[in-house]
Amino acid sequence: MRRPLIPIPSRLPVDGYILALVGTVALAALLPARGPAATVADGASTGAVALLFFLYGARLSTREAMAGLRHWRLHLTVLACTFAVFPLLGLAARGLVPYVLPPALYTGLLFLCLVPSTVQSSIAFTSLARGNVAAAICAGSFSSIVGIVATPLLAGLVLHSGGAGLSADSLLSIACQLLLPFVAGQLLRRWIGTFITRHKKALGYVDRGSILLVVYTAFSAGMVQGIWHQVSPLRLLCLLGVEAVLLTLMLTGTAYGSKKLGFPREDRIAIIFAGSKKSLAAGLPMASVLFGPQAGLAVLPLMLFHQMQLMVCAVLAKRYAAGTGMGAKPEVGAGRAAGRDTGSEAAASGVPR
Repeated sequence: MRRPLIPIPSRLPVDGYILALVGTVALAALLPARGPAATVADGASTGAVALLFFLYGARLSTREAMAGLRHWRLHLTVLACTFAVFPLLGLAARGLVPYVLPPALYTGLLFLCLVPSTVQSSIAFTSLARGNVAAAICAGSFSSIVGIVATPLLAGLVLHSGGAGLSADSLLSIACQLLLPFVAGQLLRRWIGTFITRHKKALGYVDRGSILLVVYTAFSAGMVQGIWHQVSPLRLLCLLGVEAVLLTLMLTGTAYGSKKLGFPREDRIAIIFAGSKKSLAAGLPMASVLFGPQAGLAVLPLMLFHQMQLMVCAVLAKRYAAGTGMGAKPEVGAGRAAGRDTGSEAAASGVPR
């Protein structure tokens, strides 16, 4: 029997949490929150966003982040990919409106290009591919920190035509729901860090539940306002095609760009996975603050892109681990050591970021 030219993975990484998100969207479509229930859901969602960023701040080890500064060239490269190259590609996609993408989906696509990189999934894929896991941890952490400020500011610059600019109320909401809880978590980490670490699994469920609440509130508002009638199945297929091109450009650009910049193989792997991915866990609550009732369509491109990047990067990580696709085969011992050192980090909370 002839072997297939392209090896097919035995199990595609269809994230169980994505299934929960899809179920939440379906619930919002069938039973959207209306009237007083919508007011309660909106208030609970606001509190959930603040709690999420408080936990992000409490989890982040300032000592580990400062120790990672020695890889400043790598971190600057990842930040440039996340907050410069991605947004430029998003702006270039403006030419697809309205022929390929309707304005509402394009706004969501552009927002996708502005959110920070992932943390857990970048670490997991870098470890699987036997790359520089310590660099991936720091790169993801730095991207999350910078994104709390950079994403809203970039949104104010490039999304103003879509009504998502930074008004005084938006700035106040960002400060109260994102920045202040994050800073409070950092300041209180000295006293609650041990508790956070000890109850990491339980708090992971808090993260997941909070994000599901944010999604339900956003999509409920969209259903009540009838915004879903603006999108046809053909437009969704076009969106998937555009996102596939976007992911291909970023994966190719990070691979060849990091090689041209002279990074060793292990660092290039970290750059590829941290520089080409976007955070669902950070993007969803940010969208609820920036877009308000219009957040439903705005987060749809991010949700689709998240699952796409998981599936593609899982295949790439297996190829890199086998020594194909990036030149010379790495030392097996080094890869195993990296996996041992970071196995707990990769499963820090279970939230797809």
